[in-house]
Amino acid sequence: MPKKKSVSFDAMVKFFMQHYNIPTRKDVEKLMNKMERLEVLVQDTVERAQSGGKEEGGRLPAGARPGMTASDVVFEVVAAAGESGMGFLEIQEKTGFGEKKIRNIVFRLNKLGKIERINRGVYAAI
Repeated sequence: MPKKKSVSFDAMVKFFMQHYNIPTRKDVEKLMNKMERLEVLVQDTVERAQSGGKEEGGRLPAGARPGMTASDVVFEVVAAAGESGMGFLEIQEKTGFGEKKIRNIVFRLNKLGKIERINRGVYAAI
């Protein structure tokens, strides 16, 4: 009869932890780091909401009223331009928002059917 190789206790524990999906210390630490980042993000969002949606510098963007979302501000600016529409740079100047933020908002408003693209970089409210 061949001699069986004994299995170490550590190997058995590792096998059972993997088989029954028991998290390791490293898994728990990763999860805690993610939770800490989420808590910071939530706290920043709450602080921004309590400040009245103000942009950096402590001022509201042009044409904004307290409680308006960034999408509302961009839509009102574009709607004020009329049928001729408004260019991307003009929207950026009037709102004070960053380029990436405006691109995302314009994409979303276009997808929702609130604005339409007239020419490259020129948008008008529907």
